[in-house]
Amino acid sequence: MLFFRSASPRLVAIVLAVTASGCAHYRPDPPRTASELFAAPDTAGLSVAAQSIDRPFLAAQPIDLSTPLTLNALAVITVLESPELKALRAKTGVSDAQAFSARLLPDPTTQFGYDQRLSGPDPFNGLAAQLGFDLNQLRLSRVIREAGDASKRQVRLDMAWAEWQAAGQARLLGVRIVALTDAAELSRASAEQAAKLLDTALRAAGRGDLGGAELDIRRQAAIDASDKARTAESALVAARGDLNKQLGLPPTSRLIIAAPPAPPPIPEADTLVALALDRRLDLAALRAGYQAQEAETHKQVLLQFPTLSLTLSGVKDTAANYTLGPQVGFTLPLWNRNRGGIAVASATRAQLKVEYAARLFAARADIVDAVNNIATARRQRTALAEALPPLQRYAEATVRAGNRGDLARATGETATQAVRDRALALIVLDQSIAEQTIALELSTGTLSEGWTR
Repeated sequence: MLFFRSASPRLVAIVLAVTASGCAHYRPDPPRTASELFAAPDTAGLSVAAQSIDRPFLAAQPIDLSTPLTLNALAVITVLESPELKALRAKTGVSDAQAFSARLLPDPTTQFGYDQRLSGPDPFNGLAAQLGFDLNQLRLSRVIREAGDASKRQVRLDMAWAEWQAAGQARLLGVRIVALTDAAELSRASAEQAAKLLDTALRAAGRGDLGGAELDIRRQAAIDASDKARTAESALVAARGDLNKQLGLPPTSRLIIAAPPAPPPIPEADTLVALALDRRLDLAALRAGYQAQEAETHKQVLLQFPTLSLTLSGVKDTAANYTLGPQVGFTLPLWNRNRGGIAVASATRAQLKVEYAARLFAARADIVDAVNNIATARRQRTALAEALPPLQRYAEATVRAGNRGDLARATGETATQAVRDRALALIVLDQSIAEQTIALELSTGTLSEGWTR
């Protein structure tokens, strides 16, 4: 027993000091203050980061918030500056740390004992030491590693899917703001025109040239036009606020959005469904989660077998007798046998399998609905666009006739208002088509440029 003969307090202190030197040290990291969080982003740093961004669904480009921003620029800013995405990225770091922790083997345990002789014939004090090892972790290391790797893949895929969804939401809000800006302008013009017609009708009614029924029609038209103008303005303000929140910008920011490109042709629904099954990141994340649960189920099955521990102990008793020997411990699988853990893991695995199937059915339904809705909106737009030129010519003719005195000016103004109503309906349909196209991109997991590749 060389250890007991040569060990000294100084040697023990040295061993403990060396062990402690490799330990982590605590450093406080307080959260940022509200003034720091609410500060406007560094536009120079944002532009540099935007030029080096690496995402398959984004094109790297410089960002200048004072110039018209494309839909891609809005998506880039969202991925870089969204507070929600920053929080999710921090969560990804936690997942990586958990996977790293799961790979580590448990530290051995040590025990030291000292017996002070109080009486008796033996002349020495007693010493004892033990070194214990948990061997169960060695048996489970492979399945623990598989579960950790699959869980890490799942979190990273979920992160990528969240970025994709956030980028699509930014594009959708950009389309909405452009459409609502045009709609609000038309609605204001319609409200002003309806107010003029009502004023003319009131004067005519005061002279006795207009009946009460016609006056009520003009009044109701003015009220409806004013309501539409207020609704369009409120919707535009809400959309701008939602975009600023999505981009992580101050609420007072007022971005200029460039007109989006024309929506592309839509492939068949079956083609898009096949693309979604191959490219959607959330489906890949669910598959990774199922693999992690498979490994967890395997782990629980292994835990039904006896757990092993090995302890090496050395003793010097009060008679100076030295002993050294191993101790092996294990559980007896008589009653528990980890049946509860196996049942929970198996039920969770079955749940994930059903959830994956449900997500597949939902994805297919969303894609088919979007394709049908876009086709319907395009048919409606075509019919409305074909009817607009004759109405425009009629409105221009009645305005000219009113200027010559051949017709009442109100007739031309009413025809012009009908043209505005049709133009507003076209804006609404264009907005619907653009938003449904972006929704279809989100559902397929790829941009429209990749639908034909």
